[in-house]
Amino acid sequence: MSRDAREWVWEHSSSKGTARLVLLSLADRAADDQCVAWASLASLVERTNASRTAVRDALVALGTSGELTILDHLEGPQRSTVYRLPRAAAWMAKTAAARRMDPDAYVEPPTASDPVPGLDEEGEKDLRRYGIWPRKGTDSGTSRRTDSGTSRRIPAPRGAGFRPRHGTESDPQNRREPKLNRKDSSSGAAVTPISGWQVDAASHSWARQNGHLDRLGEDGMRTAEAKWRAHRAGHAPRPAAAWARDWRSWIAREHPAARPSLYAVPGAGTGPTGGMTRAQAHTAALLAAVGEPTTAREV
Repeated sequence: MSRDAREWVWEHSSSKGTARLVLLSLADRAADDQCVAWASLASLVERTNASRTAVRDALVALGTSGELTILDHLEGPQRSTVYRLPRAAAWMAKTAAARRMDPDAYVEPPTASDPVPGLDEEGEKDLRRYGIWPRKGTDSGTSRRTDSGTSRRIPAPRGAGFRPRHGTESDPQNRREPKLNRKDSSSGAAVTPISGWQVDAASHSWARQNGHLDRLGEDGMRTAEAKWRAHRAGHAPRPAAAWARDWRSWIAREHPAARPSLYAVPGAGTGPTGGMTRAQAHTAALLAAVGEPTTAREV
């Protein structure tokens, strides 16, 4: 289920900078469709490679946006904090309900009005297999639950009134980078089946600039695209930008066709023959490539 939670972050989260890294780190630890994960502040600092202050600010930003809550009546291993991604849980519940009716149904993008499924007692018991238990002395946490279920907003870090000058969504090293929304993040993005999507000019330019066109060649690019379309043939329609990202990811992972063996000598087999050593076979192949005779030359 962590894959589905990560997919929600990539496709639908409005977080940026360190906040996005923190959310991805927690989504990576989501055990099931309840989107509950545990993490210590130190582990988030290590995984995101950000400062402790930056991670704290990111948690505050995510709590303010409603994309992350703390389940303060639960605790993870070594008394670590337990978080929930409520918007991701709502999206997964919405998708599961639609797919039960029709496995190929198109699911509308998530909205703020999508209901967040509650975390009942049975669901909390399922979390115990992942090391998440009720906090000691809370009577299974029922006395500390809020009206929204079992969560609360993330409090601001210590230091009254402290707010980063440039906001809480990114680190200082990201201040010069433009904060752009994803082109297909709006709920009204048009979708198309894979058969109706063609590689656009921007994707061609990306493949050329990143060396994939030189690495694979024109034939290799066509072969890679054919394989990609065959693997994605059964997927539901997506926005054009989503197909473009998926295509780029596939091309970046594609390996070029195997090169011919250097042992091959014109008119001979694929390995050293005729009593030639391996070094002599290499030399013969190179000389044959430049049109030189393969016999020893006088010095």
